[in-house]
Amino acid sequence: MFQKKQITEQQALSKLTGLCARAEHCSGEMLDKLRQWRIDEEAQARIMEYLIKNKFVDDERYTRFFINDKIKYNGWGRRKIEQALWMKHVDKSISDPIFDEIDPEEYLTQLRPIIKQKLKTTKANSDYERSMKVIKYAMSRGFEIDLIRKCIDDADIFDETY
Repeated sequence: MFQKKQITEQQALSKLTGLCARAEHCSGEMLDKLRQWRIDEEAQARIMEYLIKNKFVDDERYTRFFINDKIKYNGWGRRKIEQALWMKHVDKSISDPIFDEIDPEEYLTQLRPIIKQKLKTTKANSDYERSMKVIKYAMSRGFEIDLIRKCIDDADIFDETY
């Protein structure tokens, strides 16, 4: 069977610096790549130290951009973003303070149009059934139930859908 040639420490470092120069990445992603390339742990530590020291990788900077982009461009709520960051091995001690800086009104600004649109397109036999379907949808987008209820209970939303 065909086996991949293992790359050297210098080749790995070169590839990762090039990758980080083109886009923002977190240390978890870089470590995953190094493991995938079967780089030994001592070399991984040296490479990560270099990337962090020279600001190619900065988990706080990455997390700040990631959270901002997912809220503004993808319409995700906190729970979904937290899960995505967990999958990228970003520590909660990095992400929680960044989430705390976000004004709850910013979430509502993203959530209101999502709920309004979903209310317009959701078919149901009663307002209760419709709101349950919309709640389930908004929760799948990562929004907290208290914010969802606040938007659904808002009389303006229901007035505009009928």
